[in-house]
Amino acid sequence: MKKALSISIGSSTRNKSVVINLLGVDVHISREGTDGDMKAARQKFREYDGKVDAFGVGGADLGLFFAGRWYPLHSVLPMVQDVRHTPIVDGCGLKNTLEARCASILEAEIGAYLDQVGRTALIMTAVDRYGLLRTFVDAGYQCLFGDALFSLGLPLPLRRERGVQILANTLIPIVSRLPFEWVYPVGEKQHQRKPKFTWAFNQASVIAGDCHYITRNMPDDLEGKIVVTNTTTPRDIDLFKQAGVKYMMTTTPVYEGRSFGTNMMEAALLAVSGYRGKVDYRQHQAYFKIMNELITAAGFKPELQVLN
Repeated sequence: MKKALSISIGSSTRNKSVVINLLGVDVHISREGTDGDMKAARQKFREYDGKVDAFGVGGADLGLFFAGRWYPLHSVLPMVQDVRHTPIVDGCGLKNTLEARCASILEAEIGAYLDQVGRTALIMTAVDRYGLLRTFVDAGYQCLFGDALFSLGLPLPLRRERGVQILANTLIPIVSRLPFEWVYPVGEKQHQRKPKFTWAFNQASVIAGDCHYITRNMPDDLEGKIVVTNTTTPRDIDLFKQAGVKYMMTTTPVYEGRSFGTNMMEAALLAVSGYRGKVDYRQHQAYFKIMNELITAAGFKPELQVLN
């Protein structure tokens, strides 16, 4: 049996293991959280290196991919610097292939509902989800990009892709060297809710992005909204139901009531494919081609659920 392990600096309360079959191969996928402790995560990567078929980095990114350019996050890279044998991914491969299919699937499955509520999208953080930006911009949605709002806490709504590009070029080289927890909730902070910029949620028919960003910042009322996200637990789904969310699309498949992170599922695909090389997102063209082929062969597609 193949083994794929996601080591996350997120909360250990979200840990989950399951055996699934991909491409005719059984693979044990497991997520282990370290409650915000990067040193503990580094130790786990060192301990399991060479003992599993693929690693996922959870709760953090090794870097940010935007418009064909890879920006390494220097504050995160030391966590994986001891890995020598096992391929390691952070979900970038799936974010820029599988997630780029979301708008077309929404159109095919709930196009009539979108005709009623309009095609407006709040992308929580576009610099981390370029595939989501691409899918909704290319589908003609009126978009609001929340990078400055939710990552930096600045009342600076970005409504054009060019604005996100300027932000990426200007701030990522600086932000990449800041402690990761300054820009993303880790450990128990992932369970804390601090609603802000409610007007941004109210303006959108579709709210898309990382589940932690959404649940942490969302208002109590999301009546009739469509949420596009992943890494959802039953607790997250209950929160969305209580808020009145009508549809939830998970960008990764659901297993035993749980959609795992893109890093976990990317690692699972690599594990069953036998891929043993080093993954270099800077040279993304050939790797994204491999990802597209694997997700098509595995039958992966974003899944839509009716919540209300």
